[in-house]
Amino acid sequence: MSAALPTHRPPQERDDAPIRASGPLSDSAPRGQTVLMWVAMLSALVWTLGLGALPLFDVDEGAFAEASRELLVSGDWGHTTLNGADRFDKPILVYWLQAAAMQLLGPTTAAARLPSALCAWAWGLTLALFLWPRHGARAALSVLVLQATALGPLLIGRAATADALLNLLLALTLTDLWRHLERQSGQQRPATDRTIDPTADTAGQRSAARPLRRAALWMGLGLLAKGPVAVLIPAAALALWLASLGPRQALRHARPLLGDTRAWLILLGTGLPWYAYAWARHGQAFIDGFFLRHNLQRFGGPLEGHGGSLGYYLLVLPLLCLPWAPLLWLPLRRLWRGPAATPVDGPAAQPSPSAAADTGGLWTQAEARWLLCWAGFVLVFFSLSGTKLPHYALYALSPLLLLVARLLPSAGAGLCRLTAICAAALVVCGTAAPWLAARLATAAERAGHGRSAALLASADLPAAPGPLPAALTLALIGVLSLGRPASRHGLCADLRILALAAIAALWLGAAVLPWWAQVLQGPVQQLARRAAREPAPLVQWGLHQPSIAYVARRPTPRRAPLPGELALTWVDRIEPAPPAGLRLERLAVQGPYALVRRLPDAPAVPSADGLGRDGRAVDRP
Repeated sequence: MSAALPTHRPPQERDDAPIRASGPLSDSAPRGQTVLMWVAMLSALVWTLGLGALPLFDVDEGAFAEASRELLVSGDWGHTTLNGADRFDKPILVYWLQAAAMQLLGPTTAAARLPSALCAWAWGLTLALFLWPRHGARAALSVLVLQATALGPLLIGRAATADALLNLLLALTLTDLWRHLERQSGQQRPATDRTIDPTADTAGQRSAARPLRRAALWMGLGLLAKGPVAVLIPAAALALWLASLGPRQALRHARPLLGDTRAWLILLGTGLPWYAYAWARHGQAFIDGFFLRHNLQRFGGPLEGHGGSLGYYLLVLPLLCLPWAPLLWLPLRRLWRGPAATPVDGPAAQPSPSAAADTGGLWTQAEARWLLCWAGFVLVFFSLSGTKLPHYALYALSPLLLLVARLLPSAGAGLCRLTAICAAALVVCGTAAPWLAARLATAAERAGHGRSAALLASADLPAAPGPLPAALTLALIGVLSLGRPASRHGLCADLRILALAAIAALWLGAAVLPWWAQVLQGPVQQLARRAAREPAPLVQWGLHQPSIAYVARRPTPRRAPLPGELALTWVDRIEPAPPAGLRLERLAVQGPYALVRRLPDAPAVPSADGLGRDGRAVDRP
């Protein structure tokens, strides 16, 4: 690859030269520091406020929350169960975090979601702190807002699952790996102007090794959070980047990476002990459940019906980036070519802080090529996987947001207006939620999905998001979109375009998501709260809604009810008449769901010939 690059570049820009910093090492203007600090504090409030306002979504949120609650109740912190049965879907770390939050706040919806919210906040800070010393406060502020307002992070950051945790650990791992490559290549330290020679003294070598050992720690925690994918993605991104340097430079960088004994000990010592314990405790059941089913089978074919075409993520990724999807064109158009020449606004005009990073195509820049290898591997690997889920695309979001934040000052008026249109479209779609629900109910009824139609057409739908607040939001977006939001002068020049997405994200979180949550999960939650007041055992009869157990505060196995037990089931299972031989008492109905109690079976009444109704002999009293 290096042979294919131009050979007339200065020595410091050649691929066989040490990696050079892609921009200024600091932009410590007081205004930049103050703005970034306040935005970081505001984003913490945005992530954590209102976590309990929405009911848990099934299946994933309900399953994670109930498994963590059962771990806390049982006191067995080495193993997870769901409704009393072994659960091998995910490793243990996210359950530890959720159980700890429940220990502190009680088994509430907010407690189940708090670890994800904090991880999402730390995820954004990780990206901002990576850009600050390399491209200035302006790029750091941009990526912080981009990450906090994009649709994908907004959803998983408020979901009681392991995805926000894994994205944080991937961001920490790959940014620290790059820091190690910078220092090991003789770049400047982020905080000083001193350089580190690959053959420097012992203190310099220790300083270069610190980011590598931190990356090993993050990968070990990633093994505990989601499994082998936490090691696979960094290792593959590193291998692709090294391959782009050519054999000699790849070997030069690979030797310190692979030869650091402490880094290997940190990685293995963090991740392997729990796996060894789980294997010793469960044997082949753990191997089959976790490694074979939830890892290998997911790649080999569609698991639980989650399939898709090779182009699946080309459609899903822009949707998860809304309203920022148009800005993905910025790195795409700069992949091979540098920026077009722009007029200088007078003799006093100064280049942007990241001007050094914006010369030439992105593939010719070492740092940008690192980010492209990261994102490219994720998209290709998961496109080839048999199981496709939307949140897999988020593993490629961090490097793309880092690139977009770097290039945001070069966004033209057209891209800025497209972003404003996307933000307005999100508000309009949210306001039209009742209309959309009614149309979906009609389509479901025509397709023969009566249960879905009954859920969407329930008479107890919550109040729709108000049209007046939506109109005011759209007006504000229109005002902010006037003119050209991005400029290359001043830290706050991009704040208008960043505010567009922030407004749309707040509208989604404050009005739209609560509405849909009540529509889809409200009936189940109400019946679960009704069942919680009854001392009898509760089961799920023909359902898979793990949030029932979390709300009712007791396991709810999936089976038919026994006499005296409560059951949450579909209304169409008991109407117009219950299954033969069952006597049921209907306690409550919400939409397509019903809460029933199974009554004791009626005593057999003998006929004149001494036989019961089933033909078997019955003793007369």
